Amino acid sequence: MAVQLDPQLLEILACPSDDHAPLRAGTPGEPAADVLTCTSCGRRFPVVDGIPVLLLDEALPPEPGVPAAPDAPAEGGG
Repeated sequence: MAVQLDPQLLEILACPSDDHAPLRAGTPGEPAADVLTCTSCGRRFPVVDGIPVLLLDEALPPEPGVPAAPDAPAEGGG
């Protein structure tokens, strides 16, 4: 099942690591996965009962061999 979050919430959520990169629903390899994926480091954060678990200790490592965000915009942010 795909992550169902309010689009405005998804816009403000960011990876809790030092780079604070935006998160994207699903993974590059499985867009319907119940995770949020960091567009920079590739860590995957589980979504449990509709609530993102944004703890580095709970994060899954990046998918092996898959770039974190192959279609992420090249422009820099804030």
